Amino acid sequence: MIGRSNVGKSTLINSLIGRKGLARVSQTPGKTQAIQFYLVNERFYLVDLPGYGYAKVPREITASWGDLIRTYLETTEELRMLFLLLDARRVPSGDDLQIRDWMIERGSPWAAILTKTDKLSNNEMAKSRKEIAETIGLPSGDLIGFSKMNRKGVPEIWSAIGAALGATRAEQNS
Repeated sequence: MIGRSNVGKSTLINSLIGRKGLARVSQTPGKTQAIQFYLVNERFYLVDLPGYGYAKVPREITASWGDLIRTYLETTEELRMLFLLLDARRVPSGDDLQIRDWMIERGSPWAAILTKTDKLSNNEMAKSRKEIAETIGLPSGDLIGFSKMNRKGVPEIWSAIGAALGATRAEQNS
């Protein structure tokens, strides 16, 4: 899970796993200051990366996160899928687009998840989905909307995870 500080990475992980306090959640941006690994069913890890962008921590710390994230992404052979989390209420930032470009350049499998969708009306969500899709260069139907309030998007995210893990099994069998 990768995205800006306070976009909802930890909240998403808690919703996927079904355990409210597993990943540390806070209203203060920048609480996740290290790479957090969550082993799921003894089969695979969900990984919560530190957020980028605004965080209420010293600049030296946020600067080190970039190197930490880059090193993890470039050296982890087991990486099967990246989820770029984007706040449904905001236009993707330059940092978001830089991450998207990095994933495309390296051929990394990825999907975009729109978080905090419950904070928008249906009309606002449709407009936001279209604008975000155009900004990141994906069809709007490819964006997965997520809401912690009603668990919207959770089945679609599990489906994407399953497909990524299935590809892994197929690779091992060939």
